[in-house]
Amino acid sequence: MIDLFQVANQLQDFLWQQRWNFCYIGGIALQRWGEPRVTQDIDLTLLTGFGNEKIFIEKLLYQYQPRIDKAEEFALKNRVLLLQSKSGIGIDIALGGLDFEALVIKRASDFEFLPGIKLHTCSAEDLIVLKSFADRNRDWLDVEGITIRQGEIIDWVYIFKELSPLCELKESPHIIERLKKLQTCL
Repeated sequence: MIDLFQVANQLQDFLWQQRWNFCYIGGIALQRWGEPRVTQDIDLTLLTGFGNEKIFIEKLLYQYQPRIDKAEEFALKNRVLLLQSKSGIGIDIALGGLDFEALVIKRASDFEFLPGIKLHTCSAEDLIVLKSFADRNRDWLDVEGITIRQGEIIDWVYIFKELSPLCELKESPHIIERLKKLQTCL
């Protein structure tokens, strides 16, 4: 886990040097807000907007190894750049362009995971939105862990305000229903 945080810190230094807007999501943010579990990769959202992705992708591919063939083509099509560190840690970079993704990054804050290693992570509420929207069993367990650990400080109004339009876009109203059920059970 220490190596994961060190790689994330090095990546963060590179991103700050580029003056790019980003934040860590996924397993690293979960270490801060939820029930910690072993995570093998690094997930972050990088605000690229729409139409400028190639500039970001090229600089990142110069700095890091791709995890797949035709990584640039895959990233432009799927909006996720799959990289790996020299030590083999997977790095998944979501190419953010939606207003919600910009908001997640704007609301992010630093957290010290290890002495001298502060990482810029999304808020607990934004992590709940992202994990709920992903709608995988593992993510629902993570959402439950976040809500238990953070308790009454969670801003549920914000969560439902941001998640509802995303679920409408995905045509998945069951996500909202499942989250409301989870909220009332806790």
